[in-house]
Amino acid sequence: MALIALAADKGAPGVTTAAVALGAVWPRPVLVAECDQAGGDLVYRLPAAAPADGDADGGMLNPSRGLLSLAATARRGLRPDQIAEHCQRLVGGLDVLVGLTNAEQAQAMTWLWGPLGRAFAGLAPVDVIADCGRLGAGSPLIELMREADMVVLLTRATLEQVAHLRERVAALTSELRGGPPVGVLVLADPRDYRGSIAEVDRILAGVRNRALDTAQGPPPPDVTVLGGLALDPKGADLLSGSWGGRLDRSLLIRSAREVAGELAGRLPGAPAGRRDVPPPAPPAEAPPPSTPTSAPPGARPPHVPAGGGTEEGRR
Repeated sequence: MALIALAADKGAPGVTTAAVALGAVWPRPVLVAECDQAGGDLVYRLPAAAPADGDADGGMLNPSRGLLSLAATARRGLRPDQIAEHCQRLVGGLDVLVGLTNAEQAQAMTWLWGPLGRAFAGLAPVDVIADCGRLGAGSPLIELMREADMVVLLTRATLEQVAHLRERVAALTSELRGGPPVGVLVLADPRDYRGSIAEVDRILAGVRNRALDTAQGPPPPDVTVLGGLALDPKGADLLSGSWGGRLDRSLLIRSAREVAGELAGRLPGAPAGRRDVPPPAPPAEAPPPSTPTSAPPGARPPHVPAGGGTEEGRR
């Protein structure tokens, strides 16, 4: 139904973590797809759900079932209804399309990204959050991004990260003329949440004005600072397979829930009156976490709530 391409510039700060966090609390049916040309990480982070007739977790995700197997069938044409058979489900219910295992595989698949973007965009009634990892000059993932309903870039609120972001936004708005809008999410320290977001917005204002002044042909896409995700190492660890607290009480998931509502309200199919939602407020301070403990062999990881349902259905 809608395609959101999530990416970053140098360092790709937390793109996979952000994609999983947003997918876990997404208010509509959703698929998280690993499209990072450097290779996917989910098979090493989170386990598969148990089979329908099983009592235990399903073990490791299958690295051969995902983007790699989908590409093998896509050479004869790619339709949205082909995607489901290559997806897997995480513990907690989130559906994922596992990415490539290494960067060498991506070199032979530059032709895939445009057809894949069109298939994702036509995957009704499911939204797709595509983890595009780090963008670079001349990235073939631009062909996927042209099919997106929104391109979302992540940055930390540091001088070097915002400087790289500013140059990437300038290049991206030039490449995506007439294409989807570009949003920015700031990985912000909760102690200076609003200040960090406001500073990034101020710096990007000059890039927006420069793009409008030099516009020729199709207009450059709009660039909007959408808000922030809490810079929460403990919450990120929970989404990486390390546990010792409740994921749903983390600052990361609390802020992701606000961002997910903001993004979904801007996409096709959003209920009337949901567009132009005000920026999210800073996340409330979480209660003191429980004392981290070492997980015994065979222990289950923390529950990852499934996206695409009511809040009650995800508990």
